[in-house]
Parts: sequence; C-alpha cells; structure tokens
Amino acid sequence: MLAPKRIFVLLINAGTENEGIHTLQMGGRNKVLMFESEDDALRYALMLEAQDFPAPTVEAFPSDDIEEFCREAGYDSEFVETGRLEIPPELNVEKPDWEENNSKTPEPEAAEESEMSDSELEAIRRRLEGLL
Repeated sequence: MLAPKRIFVLLINAGTENEGIHTLQMGGRNKVLMFESEDDALRYALMLEAQDFPAPTVEAFPSDDIEEFCREAGYDSEFVETGRLEIPPELNVEKPDWEENNSKTPEPEAAEESEMSDSELEAIRRRLEGLL
C-alpha cells in the first residue's frame, strides 16, 4: 500500500488557539490550495505578505488528511503541481473567518482603510516579479 502523498498548505496563526487554514473564496465556496512543492507554497506565502496579509506558515501534511478535512468542512481543494505559478487574488476578504472569534481584533470602525499609491503598487509588482 502506498503512503499518502505529502503536500503543503498555508496556516494562519499556526500553533495558536486561533489557527486556521488559508482558503480562497470562489463563488461562495472556500478552496484550500494543496501545493506539491514547498518552494511554491513559500512563494505564494510571500506574495500574500506583500499584500499585507498576515504571514502564513507553510506546513506539510499527508494529502489524505487535508482532503478529509476539506470534505468535513465543506471546502473544495485544488492540487497545485510543482512549477505552476499560483498568484493570490488582488482582494482579500474584509474579515477573515479566523478573525471573527478573535477578541483582540480591532472593531471595524477602529480599522483604517489605506489606499496604496501607484508607486507603492509598482514597487510591490517589481518585488513579486523578482520572486519569479
């Protein structure tokens, strides 16, 4: 019998009481990206950080475990083959699920929205292109 394939996923607040798995929302559904390559998962995590997303941690799991988790949670999953460049969406959800139960999260009126200038966006684009 073959051992389950090892894949890499992104965890938010890894090792804390408020740990969660990074998902994409597509058509009202959550989707977990399962990276075949740790390097590709790390690259994706860096791109998220460049978008001011909290720094995710890349963790290895047997693919069977993540697929079972997705079934139980009602999430979709997508296998990302080595070398396939996956780019995070430009917009993040306003209030991630993992923040909803966190009492340390600032109230919505206390959070300020910031607009990036064109030069800041261009600098981020150049850094991301440098990752490729």
